[in-house]
Amino acid sequence: MEELLRTNDPVLLSYVSALLEGANVDFMVADLNMSVLEGSIGALPRRVLVDSERLAQAREILTEAGIGHVIARDHQA
Repeated sequence: MEELLRTNDPVLLSYVSALLEGANVDFMVADLNMSVLEGSIGALPRRVLVDSERLAQAREILTEAGIGHVIARDHQA
């Protein structure tokens, strides 16, 4: 699994999840339960992870949706 993006924005996280689910791209949201440790203030970003083999497709989906700027910098072309 490789990081596609990380965000504190629950709306963006929901949108990206919907886009990936709609394209049948398996993904995992990591650090989702960290809010318990941080006191629910949203300071720690959540990471969206996808299979390495589907990373290019996931990046393309976000780019076509107009949110390519949120892709983790390590993986931008």
